[in-house]
Amino acid sequence: MAGIVTLAFAYVLSQFYRTFLAVLTPVLSAELDATKGDLSAASGAFFLSFALAQFAIGVWLDRYGPKRTTAAMLAACGGGGALLFAAASTPWMVTVAMGLIGFGCAPVLMAAVFIFARIYPPARFAVLTSWMVAFGTAGNVIGASPLANAAEAFGWRLVMAGLGLITLLAAVAIFALVRDPEKPAEMQAGSTGLSGYVELLRLKVLWPIIPLAAIAYAPSVGIRGLWAGPYLADLYGADTILIGEVTLFMALSMVAGAFVYGPLDQIFKTRKWVAVGGGLVSLLSISWLALNPVTSLTLATIVLVLIGISGGSYGLIMAHARAFLPVHLIGRGVTLMNFFTIGGVGLMQFATGGVVTASHVPGAPEAAYVMLFAFYAAMLASALLIYLFARDARPDKGVIAL
Repeated sequence: MAGIVTLAFAYVLSQFYRTFLAVLTPVLSAELDATKGDLSAASGAFFLSFALAQFAIGVWLDRYGPKRTTAAMLAACGGGGALLFAAASTPWMVTVAMGLIGFGCAPVLMAAVFIFARIYPPARFAVLTSWMVAFGTAGNVIGASPLANAAEAFGWRLVMAGLGLITLLAAVAIFALVRDPEKPAEMQAGSTGLSGYVELLRLKVLWPIIPLAAIAYAPSVGIRGLWAGPYLADLYGADTILIGEVTLFMALSMVAGAFVYGPLDQIFKTRKWVAVGGGLVSLLSISWLALNPVTSLTLATIVLVLIGISGGSYGLIMAHARAFLPVHLIGRGVTLMNFFTIGGVGLMQFATGGVVTASHVPGAPEAAYVMLFAFYAAMLASALLIYLFARDARPDKGVIAL
C-alpha cells in the first residue's frame, strides 16, 4: 500500500507537468518570446517522448519490475528536465526540458496499472485505474490557480526548480517503498522482449479500441493543458490569475470525471457503451464551442467543465483493452495502449498548433478557435464511429479468452 501511495503522489507530479504550460503562457511569451507554436511544440514534446518511452517501459516492467524502472527514469529525466526548464533562456530549451520531463514521467501510472493488473481481480481494474487517475489529476488542480499564484509570488523559475527537487525526492521514495509483484509462471523462462508488441498488434479485437484510446483523452488534456490559456486570453482578455481560476474548475472536473467513470462499468455491466455515452457528451460540448467560440465567460467555463468530466474515460478504455490481453504480456499490453493514448495527445498538440496557426485571421482571433474546436470534434467523431465496431467486455467476465 505504501508503494501505491508513493506512485500516486508521483502521478500527481506527472499530471501537473502535462498541463501547467497553459498557466505560464503569458510569462513565457513575455520573457522568452515564446509563440503559440513554440508552446504547442513544447507540450507536444512532452506527450510524444512520454508515448515513445512506453515501448521500453513495457519490456522493463515485465523484466525488471516497476520499482527500478520508475525510480530511475523519474529521477534522471523527470527531475533533471524540471531543473532544465527552470534555467531555460530560449523556447527550444523549454521544448527539450518538456521532452525530458515526459520521458521521466512515462512509467509512473503504468507502474501502478501493472501492479493492479497483476495482483487484483480483473473486475476491479477499471475502478482502481480510474481512481488512480482521479487522484493524480489533482496535479491539474495544482497546475491551475495555485501555480499562477506561486509564479506571481516567487517567480516561475524558482517554482520550477523547487518542483524539480520534489520530483527527485519522489523517485527516491519509489525506490524505497514500491514492491515488485511476482512474475507469473509463463514468464519465468524468459521474456519475448519487443516482439511481444507484434503479438499484441495481431489481436484484431484491439483494433477498434485503439482510435478512441488515442483521441478520447486528447481534447480535455489538450484544451486544459495548452489551449485554455490562449483561448481565454485572446477572446476574453484574461490574465494569468483569471486563466488559473478557470482552468482550476476544468482541472477539478477532470478529477470528478475519472472518479465518476470508475464504477460505471460495474453499474451498467458494459464498458463499451459507457465509453460511447461519455464520448458523445464530450463531442457535443466541443462542437458547441466550435459553433459559439465567443460567449459569456461563465458559459464557456461550464462547457470546459463538461469537456473535463466527459474526457475522463481513460481507465475505462484501458480496462476494455485489458480484458483481451494475455497474462504474460500485461506490462507490454498496458503500455501499448498507453502509447496510443499519450501519443494521440502529443500528435494532437502538434496538429492543433498547425490548425490554429493556419486559421489565424488578423483582427478576428475567434476564427482560429472555431477551427481548433471543429478539428477536435471531427477527430473524436471519427474515433467513436470506429469504436462502435469494438467487441464489448463485461466487467463480470474477467479476462476474456480469445
